[in-house]
Amino acid sequence: MPLHSRMPKFAALLCALLMLTGCGLLGDDSANRNSAGPKVVGAPEKAKVKVAVLPTMDTVPLYAAMDAGYFAKEGLEVSTVSAASGADCVAKLVSGEVDFAFSSYTPFFAAKAKKAADLKLVADATSAAPGNAVVVTMPNSGVRNIRDMSGKRVAITAKFTMSHLLVESQLKLNGVDSSSIQWVELPFPQMADKLAKGQLDAAFLTEPFLQQAAKGVGAYPLFDTASGPTADIPLTGYGATATFVNGNRRTVEAFQRAMKRATDEVRGDRTKVDPLLQKIAKVDPDTAHLAVLTNFVSSLDPVRIQRVVDLMVEFKALDSKFDVSEMIVRPPAT
Repeated sequence: MPLHSRMPKFAALLCALLMLTGCGLLGDDSANRNSAGPKVVGAPEKAKVKVAVLPTMDTVPLYAAMDAGYFAKEGLEVSTVSAASGADCVAKLVSGEVDFAFSSYTPFFAAKAKKAADLKLVADATSAAPGNAVVVTMPNSGVRNIRDMSGKRVAITAKFTMSHLLVESQLKLNGVDSSSIQWVELPFPQMADKLAKGQLDAAFLTEPFLQQAAKGVGAYPLFDTASGPTADIPLTGYGATATFVNGNRRTVEAFQRAMKRATDEVRGDRTKVDPLLQKIAKVDPDTAHLAVLTNFVSSLDPVRIQRVVDLMVEFKALDSKFDVSEMIVRPPAT
């Protein structure tokens, strides 16, 4: 079966990406030198850059780097552009609206498999942490464990995203036939209300939406998706077009250095994560503090990230494997 027929949500994106390539992959790549910042490797070719983002915990290091002035010290002025989904982030990247894009890894790999764009990975972001991405249910749903999931209505953000693939992996591990599942595609903020109204039997949620669902409607964990074959699996990262990377190597390296510094500093530090999570996800201090932290990662390790491609192939989100190391722009030595 062709890839696009098995990937309804990605199909429209990828067709759009193919059309957009005719309009060029970049914004303004002209040398825009800035005298600010260290001169160790030269000033960035493009000092003002835009990053497509989502309002998730995964982007905490990006905002930490902005607030702490780490980008400014590298000679970069970074601004963010809000997007509706990871696929939308990638579409904005390919159209040239932004220079870098945050996303789960699946849209980057789907675009590559479709040959919709030549994309590179420039920074790691997060990997799965126990308790951070969980399938929840309601006390009156009739679902008591994962083996009760057969035939049930389960909310995910979209088919063949990480939310879908993580659940698929756990179902397979526990001998549940996923073909019987009624997948319901919804944004995270809408899932709790649908659960409370009995319109769903279970839902895949990440933090801080987990805490909001628990406090708001009494949803409780059914099973964790960061276990067994998906334990510590890479989830999200930042990408750029190959053309931008090739023409703006110093800009990319400056972005990588600032991101690594911020990621290493916020890892496991609630005093830095909680205030930023309140701002990014617009949650109250109590919800931010109760949210289970994700694993913030800065390694950009091709062996680890290859697991995502393998998972996509296993559950037919991709037709065949490819070597993810071809997409990785190795960070500069620190």
